[in-house]
Amino acid sequence: MTACFMRCFRKLDHELTQSALISSHLPPFRRPPAASSGASTAVHLLWRTCSCVLLLAVTLILLFLPATSHAAEVDITQASLEATDDGYRLSASYSFELNRSLEDALVRGVPLYFTTDVQLTRRRWYWFDEVSISVSRTVRISFNVLTRQYHASTSGQLQQSFSSLEDAMSLIRRPPRWIIADKSALTSGDIYKVGLRMRLDVAQLPKPFQINALNNSDWRLSSDWKEFTFKVE
Repeated sequence: MTACFMRCFRKLDHELTQSALISSHLPPFRRPPAASSGASTAVHLLWRTCSCVLLLAVTLILLFLPATSHAAEVDITQASLEATDDGYRLSASYSFELNRSLEDALVRGVPLYFTTDVQLTRRRWYWFDEVSISVSRTVRISFNVLTRQYHASTSGQLQQSFSSLEDAMSLIRRPPRWIIADKSALTSGDIYKVGLRMRLDVAQLPKPFQINALNNSDWRLSSDWKEFTFKVE
């Protein structure tokens, strides 16, 4: 038993000695070198340079993009409805200016159409509101190159001539009172909601100009719907 124990001890001591000798011949373990301060600075400068180049590129793109023009707005400055012996007359006035694109088109022979839409609705408690009146009226403005005059004509009325565009536009901004319904069209004692809108009607332009007008914001000239109540006496 003692002889066996001594042989095992000598074998274990020999293995430990061999392991120590092998370890002594291995190169010592070293940590990977840390990035020097110079390399860190170079990376930081590269990042800042890339950011500046990207910012400059975006700025140049924004500068050279064509400016987007917003559609002009029409303000309804006054609107009222009154009963007369001939029927119910609408009185309205508008405030707006033509942009350069519309003026140039007019001078080059393209007529402009301004349409006024009017709706009278009556509330019903058991169903949707009833549309009692829905009418439209269009004023056509044109320019004659030979006579150097502007012409304005309203639906169903004679044409008028003007020496300046401003005078012709006064017919649109301050139109004469307009009979929108007969006396018998509305019910006495009822309250109606009147909706009014005025817009540049591109659907009446010549066909080649309709496509351009639909894709050009300079031709989007319109007012919001203005609403007020009217009680029939």
